[in-house]
Order: sequence, then structure tokens, then C-alpha cells
Amino acid sequence: MTSPDVGKIYATYSGKVMRYIMTRVQRRAEAEDLCEDVFEKVLRRINDFDETKASVSTWIFTITRNTLIDHFRKFRPSEEISEEIPSDMSVETPMLERETLDELADALNRLDQEQRDIIVMLYYDKKPMTEIARLMNLSYGAVKIRHQKALSALRQYMG
Repeated sequence: MTSPDVGKIYATYSGKVMRYIMTRVQRRAEAEDLCEDVFEKVLRRINDFDETKASVSTWIFTITRNTLIDHFRKFRPSEEISEEIPSDMSVETPMLERETLDELADALNRLDQEQRDIIVMLYYDKKPMTEIARLMNLSYGAVKIRHQKALSALRQYMG
């Protein structure tokens, strides 16, 4: 397993991280400092990233959220951070954009392993269905059908 390219990660996620932080802090300078803190942590921890545990976007969002929590504990101990993920930091599927990571994790855990694997490989790992079919030793048609069933189950579990 190779480490992700920090430059590419920064180019892809810095704007999203900044927008997310800006929705939670009052001053732009404060948001810029926090965004810088997030990417310093990403750089320091890049070798600890494990793509089998989370996607890069989930990992970065977690670092961002934790950085904000630490910031608010230090400077605003009476305020809390919303658990909701803004649409620009989430998975592309519109159904998933409205849900929090915890709700999504709960729903994913309710899927059977095969359905969960298909969803994770398709949306988080961005693998094409043909590759998923090959990796899972299934036909392309079988993966498409199982993908649709998995999405249907996720919709049901998430309300």
C-alpha cells in the first residue's frame, strides 16, 4: 500500500475543508489558521492513513472535525459542533449528502458484507463496477443488481 499524494489531497480537499470550517467559525483568519492546522496534521499522519479503514475524504473530515472540536474546547467551551456533514464534504450520491457520518456508518453496518463491500468500493474507493465484479468474482450484472439492492436497503435504513 502506497501513501496518498499530499499535494493532490491538498488540491482536492483544501477548498472543501475551508468551506466546512468557515460555516463554523466567525472570522476568515481563524478559519485559515484551522485549515492550515488540518493539513499540517494530514502531512504528519499521512503514513498512518489506512485506506482499508476509511476513504481519504472520511479521514480528512475526521481530522477537520477533531481540529474544530479541540479549537472550540479551547476557545469556546460552551459551544458544540454539529455532526451534520455539509454537502460539499460528502459522498456524491444526493441521498447520502443529507445524512451524518454516524447515520451512514450505522446503515452501512446493517448491510450484509457483500453489499457493504460493493458500496465502499464504488463510492469511497471510486472503483468502476467492472473492477468490482472482477475483484468479487461476480458478473457485472450481478454487481449492478446487488448495488441497487444495497442502495435500496441504505435508503430504507436511513429513512
